[in-house]
Amino acid sequence: MATGKLIVLEGIDGAGTTTQAERLVLALRASGRDAHLTRQPSGGPIGRLLRDFLLGEHAPVDPTTMALLFAADRADHLSREVEPALRRGAIVVSDRWYHSSLAYQGAETDFDWVLTINARARRPDLTVLLEVPVELAAMRRKVARRQEELYDQLDVQRRVAVGYQRVIERLGSGERIVTCDGSRPVEELGVEILGLVLETGALPCVSTT
Repeated sequence: MATGKLIVLEGIDGAGTTTQAERLVLALRASGRDAHLTRQPSGGPIGRLLRDFLLGEHAPVDPTTMALLFAADRADHLSREVEPALRRGAIVVSDRWYHSSLAYQGAETDFDWVLTINARARRPDLTVLLEVPVELAAMRRKVARRQEELYDQLDVQRRVAVGYQRVIERLGSGERIVTCDGSRPVEELGVEILGLVLETGALPCVSTT
């Protein structure tokens, strides 16, 4: 039975996760690998609701509710899209995973509780955390004319950046989490990320069992 790999790109808003996830999938496909691009919140029903919340299209909800919604979307996303792709042997590249919940909602509510409700989410084979100054990330969002979202305020993003450091401290011994300088040129950073992915043995193997 074929077994794929799960690769995750993480970082504050404007860190470049979407750009690098897209570039990584294109590079993997160009090398002949089956690569599947996805994101969280997902394109499923709970994910679409979450994106509405992030864009302010519904009355605000408390951090506990947001954390539960993200965990529910992750479980649905895993069974609906990610696991089928992994079973066929694909390299799944996800723009965000449970590390985002720990950094974002974990900064607003109990970190350990957020970790608990995401305990059944599959651990990535590699998580690449793109670190950029909060001010640079804000400038990128402005240049891209991206619609402002719930967590885009500078003080919130500063707390989230600290939250990601906490994620590394808590999970770094049990997972492979690599930090990269997200302020570097896009092409140069893309080459580094591809190299990290290939180090995981990202050409899926066929199990003999």
